[in-house]
Amino acid sequence: MSIHLREKKLRSVFKAFPVALVLGALSPGLQAQSPVPPPEPAQLLNLSASAVQQASQDWLRVVVRTTLDGADAMGVQRQLKKALDEALQQLGQQVQPRQLEVSTGAFGVQPRYSDKGRVIGWQGQADLVIEGRDFARVAQAVAQVPRMPVESAQFSLSREGRQKLEAEVQSQAVQSFRQRAQALAADFGFSGYALRQVSVSTADRPAVPVMQARLMDAGTAAAAGAAPIPLQAGQDEVRITVSGSIQLR
Repeated sequence: MSIHLREKKLRSVFKAFPVALVLGALSPGLQAQSPVPPPEPAQLLNLSASAVQQASQDWLRVVVRTTLDGADAMGVQRQLKKALDEALQQLGQQVQPRQLEVSTGAFGVQPRYSDKGRVIGWQGQADLVIEGRDFARVAQAVAQVPRMPVESAQFSLSREGRQKLEAEVQSQAVQSFRQRAQALAADFGFSGYALRQVSVSTADRPAVPVMQARLMDAGTAAAAGAAPIPLQAGQDEVRITVSGSIQLR
């Protein structure tokens, strides 16, 4: 009985033994076939160059707002809608794409609560956005809706103006990068370079509101009359940086 068990155990050992030999014989070959990382390229140099340029702001955006209080939410909403409809009708014939544009802004009615948490009334607001490249026309249009005082006014670059400015600054940044790369190659005793990697980043100066008007009630707005609001455009700045690595040759 014990003899048979020993023979069975030996057969299982010898059966697994060739597999272990095969695996051991193959492992050096498999290791030899593993990829070897390429050597790091020599004469690499990291550098960056920037260009910055300013342009006059050519877009004016004015938000006028009306607020109303009432005991009934639907009544407040109807009055707000009426005020917007009248303003849109008054300014509708003056609209000209990119010169003077008019659109509705924020619109909403919210409950007013007492100290005990009960609804005691409703307050609503409606915004009208008047914007464009013709500053004089925008200011005159704003003055024609005296029941909607100015909430905010902000100058910026128009879409077309920003695209043009960014294209010019980008060309300047790239040219500056190339000139600096060539100069550094010469300083290190090389005749030229090959571009290995490059990235371009844009940083705009945040637009700062030129005028932030207080919200006036209807009586104050009426007393102010229909005089155009005083505004003065400023400058917007765009900075573009080109960064990358070159290989000296």
